[in-house]
Amino acid sequence: MNALLTSSIILACVLSAAVLGVFLRSVLPEHHVNEDSKYIFQLGMTLLATLAALVLGLLIASAKTSFDFKQDEIRQSAATIILLDRTLRQYGPETDAARTNLRQLTELNTNMTWIENGTQTVVRTGGARLGIEEVQEKLRALVPATEPHRWLQARALELSGTLAQMRWLMIDQHHSSIPTPFLVALAFWLTVIFCGFGLFAPRHGTIYAVVLVCALSVSSAIFLILELDRPFEGLMTISDAPLRDAIAEMKQ
Repeated sequence: MNALLTSSIILACVLSAAVLGVFLRSVLPEHHVNEDSKYIFQLGMTLLATLAALVLGLLIASAKTSFDFKQDEIRQSAATIILLDRTLRQYGPETDAARTNLRQLTELNTNMTWIENGTQTVVRTGGARLGIEEVQEKLRALVPATEPHRWLQARALELSGTLAQMRWLMIDQHHSSIPTPFLVALAFWLTVIFCGFGLFAPRHGTIYAVVLVCALSVSSAIFLILELDRPFEGLMTISDAPLRDAIAEMKQ
């Protein structure tokens, strides 16, 4: 989902709810907004505010955890690529073709995952484009002549298997980790709360400014949550430096 569009819709909803509350105050009978009614309403708003705070905190924690996990996967993938390349280098010139495929694979997937020159590129999710199977086929085709070569071949196959698993995990995690029902429920609760602001708040500029700041704050919090949930695009993008460093290391 688009972070800016979603947060803008929520901002419009809560501000519209505040305006609706102001309108309702002018048409409701006085006994609907007296002190007794206000007390019960405040209890209800306290309950909703607590629920909204809990869900907002849960969404922030979930998005941050997902962002950190994907960032760690990028670093682990880069380290595994470097280890695999060095293992193949130790094996000898027989692995030059596999090393070339590995480097091309890393360059391709890095360029296709991140934004280049301000344009979002498409992330491929299957087929020969991923290429790790081709590297593994070349590794299995090796005929080790000595015990050290057999150990290096086994180690290279183990590392390539780990790399393939990481890659498919990253592909699977391109889906959103934010449960849509949570986001919808949060938007509804915030809308009701802001309607209460408009219903019982005094009518002057300071209160209107406070309501506007609160609306901007909650919508910006949701914007940040959705941005954290899209780590390969947008404002808060995971750095591709570890993979770029791995590519530079393989070219040496």
